[in-house]
Amino acid sequence: MSERAPEPTPLVPRQALQQRVSEAILVAAARTFTAQGERATLADVAVAAGVARATVYRYFPNRRRLLEEVARHAARSVHEKLVRARVDEVPVDEGVTRAVRAFVDEGEAFVVLARERGHLESDEFDGLIGAPLQRLLESGRSAGRIRADIAPDVLVESLVGMVAGVLAHSPLGRDDAVASIKAAFLEGALVPARGER
Repeated sequence: MSERAPEPTPLVPRQALQQRVSEAILVAAARTFTAQGERATLADVAVAAGVARATVYRYFPNRRRLLEEVARHAARSVHEKLVRARVDEVPVDEGVTRAVRAFVDEGEAFVVLARERGHLESDEFDGLIGAPLQRLLESGRSAGRIRADIAPDVLVESLVGMVAGVLAHSPLGRDDAVASIKAAFLEGALVPARGER
């Protein structure tokens, strides 16, 4: 009676485990890099992810690669949210609200994306996020709702910076953050003069 050799273990469970570990590292990295900025190390990320430092290095060989991957992952995720929200197909007020909600929902990873987008290939930020926002703002400009004297790319940079700043430094909850950012971006910080409202 011959014994049969054990069946080889399928790769699928191992790949699923690797995917979960990678995602845990990315989430921990976004949180750590947002909170600690330039001081954050891969050892800090390992602690936050609950894995050994060697595990982080196995997935991401250095800090720059990890930052770039957090930013890339966030850019793709935000793009999907913007597409699902149809931000460039609705009136500008609603489109800005939906875009800000997509950014806020991405959370700390969006902060890393905003800070690190200069290290990504241009189409990863401009094509995935900048383009839908520019279409939204151009549509708002055509409708007479967005000022024509400020370039759309400046408006995009302003909105991205505003959201990243609020996410990194404000204790506001999701809905309050979205409402505050939208109001500040579309209406500004000045109190309207009497009779303007």
